[in-house]
Amino acid sequence: MKLRQPTDFLILEALEDKGRNVATNLAAHTGKSRKNINTRLPVLEDYGLVNKIGPAERSGLYEISSMGKAALVYRDQYDEVDDFDSLIEGPTASADQEGEPQASFARGEPDEDDDE
Repeated sequence: MKLRQPTDFLILEALEDKGRNVATNLAAHTGKSRKNINTRLPVLEDYGLVNKIGPAERSGLYEISSMGKAALVYRDQYDEVDDFDSLIEGPTASADQEGEPQASFARGEPDEDDDE
């Protein structure tokens, strides 16, 4: 993932603050040109940071995704980490080497009603 700073983060901030929006409005909110915004929105969509929503397929209405929100949370670390994608995607559920899910809880003492 190669983001343009500060433009891409400004777009994400505007979508988070103002909600669903189109390039013309995002240009006004970010101070960037509409052409620049129109160029970056499809890239951000490819990265999974924004979603293009209807009602029409070519409407140009976008909203921030949960990954986009995570990118804003970790934006200060963008230049410091080698794999920003993994950072914002977060940990994934893993299984042990045999493919069996690992328990994530500790078993306590059985209740009196439990069969031993």
